[in-house]
Amino acid sequence: MSSDPMSDLIERTVAAVPRPDEAAMRDARAHQDRLTKPRGALGALEDVSVRLAGLAGTCPPPLPAPAAVAIFAADHGVHAQGVSPWPQEVTAQMVANFAVGGAVANAFARQVGAEVVVVDVGVAADLPAAPGLLDRKVARGTADLSQGPAMTAEQVRRAVAAGIEVAGGLADAGHRCLITGDMGIANTTASAALIAAFTGLPAERVTGRGTGIDDTVHARKIEVVRTALARHGLPGGDPLDVLAAVGGLEHAALAGFILGAAARRVPVLLDGVIAGAAALAAAALCPDVVAACVAGHRSVEPGHAATVEHLGLRPLVDLELRLGEGTGALLALPLVQSSVRVLHEVATFDSAGVSDKESRSAID
Repeated sequence: MSSDPMSDLIERTVAAVPRPDEAAMRDARAHQDRLTKPRGALGALEDVSVRLAGLAGTCPPPLPAPAAVAIFAADHGVHAQGVSPWPQEVTAQMVANFAVGGAVANAFARQVGAEVVVVDVGVAADLPAAPGLLDRKVARGTADLSQGPAMTAEQVRRAVAAGIEVAGGLADAGHRCLITGDMGIANTTASAALIAAFTGLPAERVTGRGTGIDDTVHARKIEVVRTALARHGLPGGDPLDVLAAVGGLEHAALAGFILGAAARRVPVLLDGVIAGAAALAAAALCPDVVAACVAGHRSVEPGHAATVEHLGLRPLVDLELRLGEGTGALLALPLVQSSVRVLHEVATFDSAGVSDKESRSAID
């Protein structure tokens, strides 16, 4: 065990992540088959309920409610390379917008009854205190990942630890589903670099248009990612070193958030490409963490398709979204909750006195 408290927290959290409970998963599959519906009729929702039973270690698993979305915000030094048309100041401005409830994520959260928490882990500005805003600032943004490491080893550990602590606090407050959110101008560039580093795919396969850049800026963005990968000798290396080299402070915090939720057996509903990149880092640190993850939606970012395929996850919603903030995952929350509610509330053939196909065949 390390003498560094942050390293100790990360190691303890990784060690606490459970393996999926195969017996609970078998029970959930069997129970789904006894419910008053044709077997497999709920498609992917049945798979979600089985996975959550495996995470909880019991069937039926707890209802994934109430839910909370944590929006981790940070800035990126690679913005200086002209990879985004938006000024860096927008990160801080959007944090203020989240705090007063004016963003799309806030509207979607109100719709599904989820609490919104905004976490400053690396915004390049001093933010005034506001309800629902947590100050966990590690640095005022990262360094330029194309010129050198984005973070120091200490910074990446602090950010991961912050994410673990936020997840633990929300779980202690009674939340039974945690949702990933993010905000950071230029964070799709760091996401592409992380995805390439963890999947081994080339930069051009995983680098998208983010907030809607033109062909010229897109080509520059691909070259920046390619340069960063070469400079840091990626793919390959320790997961925390990869995060420090090309990740963002919000990516590191989200990785910790995912690990922290999994260690508490609380499901994590992943949003798009930023959350996916963070989930790759979390899975590299602890492969069993994937059992706690549900892919809320499929982003139009090409790196996200590569991410969910690498993780073996099936997105629940495909609406061509590319906003971030946790919006796609929030839209998927009722689906996840419904998948578990079926196990709690739907009658079995025996209890309802309904003949199933097998018993009918035996009579005939």
